[in-house]
Amino acid sequence: MKIIVDVFSGDDPKALIRGTAAALNVYPDVRVVMPGDPTYLERELATCDYDASRLEILPASEVIGNDESPTMAIRQKRDSSLVRGASLLRSDPEAGGMISAGSTGAILCCGIFVVGRLRGIDRPALAPVLPTVDGGSVCLIDCGANADCRSEYLAQFALLGTSLMRTLCKVENPRVALVNVGVEGHKGNMLTSQTASVLAEMPVNFVGNMEARDALSGKYDVLVCDGFVGNVLLKSIEGTAANVVAEMSEVLRRKLPGSENSELIADAAREVMRSYDYNSYGGAYLLGCRKPIEKIHGAANERTIPYAVGQMRSMILAGLTDSIAEQLESMSRKPGDEK
Repeated sequence: MKIIVDVFSGDDPKALIRGTAAALNVYPDVRVVMPGDPTYLERELATCDYDASRLEILPASEVIGNDESPTMAIRQKRDSSLVRGASLLRSDPEAGGMISAGSTGAILCCGIFVVGRLRGIDRPALAPVLPTVDGGSVCLIDCGANADCRSEYLAQFALLGTSLMRTLCKVENPRVALVNVGVEGHKGNMLTSQTASVLAEMPVNFVGNMEARDALSGKYDVLVCDGFVGNVLLKSIEGTAANVVAEMSEVLRRKLPGSENSELIADAAREVMRSYDYNSYGGAYLLGCRKPIEKIHGAANERTIPYAVGQMRSMILAGLTDSIAEQLESMSRKPGDEK
């Protein structure tokens, strides 16, 4: 399977290049296309040990920065690594998906205007799958692609998240919750109030409002919100986890002195943080496009790419995009309609 990896849009292209070479060693059934400056790529890849027959360089002379207007950038920088990668994803039937560490806005624009949206989807949404305390998983959608939303967008997010959890996580009837300031039906703002009414009529398992403190409780499978709320929630989870683990480690070091205990504590802290570190869980899926796109953190490092390639590989093998399209069609079909 062919996966496009855009490393130039991230903060540290050299680390992502090394990570891409490492991913090829982990997944022998994967081929990679890397858009970007051939001279730069060849120089960095020369220091890596990998199967060069499974890596192709796609020349691209420009890079889209995080400080640029996404819409203007994809129009004016058609030879950027991101646009070249997205164009190949759209046109090449062998290209299964694309991974990018670039600007969220630019990736969203490429998903909409270059790759194209699935029928019935107005706004693709970013959806990471996070670990829950009971050993399960939960999909947070949207986590940053759409800061301003209408209730119909959030209803579409619920459909996308439900399809993702059914297809990838094998959850038969995903429990969909609306992120809110309280579980009571009267709580929230105008958007959440309107969305709750819409979700109650949707062909999803809507279980009502939920509070952010229960995001990883395992009580829910899909958390629906606009991208502003979702991004704040996601980064709050990441930051709180890091602070709590660091503080707990310090307390244990004081109460359990000694080099042997110190190493044990450090190992435990690393194991816990592995679940909440964005470099360990890869990236967020941009759901709603005609082909799979995965957004990894701009500050992603060498460890991120093998995880991200593994996620993308799973998406392709599961036929996630086709499955989402079929489920969207099925969910939108009224009783009595012929297939």
